Amino acid sequence: MPYLVSLLVFAGMVFALIDIITRDQSQVKHMPKTVWLFVVILLPFLGTVLWFAIGREYPQRQVARPPQFAPWATEPPAPAARPRDARSTEQQLADLEREIEEDRLRAELDRRRREQGEPA
Repeated sequence: MPYLVSLLVFAGMVFALIDIITRDQSQVKHMPKTVWLFVVILLPFLGTVLWFAIGREYPQRQVARPPQFAPWATEPPAPAARPRDARSTEQQLADLEREIEEDRLRAELDRRRREQGEPA
């Protein structure tokens, strides 16, 4: 088992070194290529992880869409914009008072019809 871990670290280091050497200088971030080479050689595991995490520049994806197997990863639709009421607060309160009075009058009318025995 220890040999397997050592082999994986060595393979990762070799892969990182090849990637550093073949990569263009404009695609290397934070340090020059030679410094990255020394970091990966002197610190095989940490240098390899750092190289692939922050040292190289990855190409931009053309279409950013979630994978087919993750339907929960889709973005929820944007909420619809609520219509803005152009009336002033006083106008809104007056309309609300009219609606309340209308409901009160309807309830009174229904009550009187029930008292007289008329169908509603």
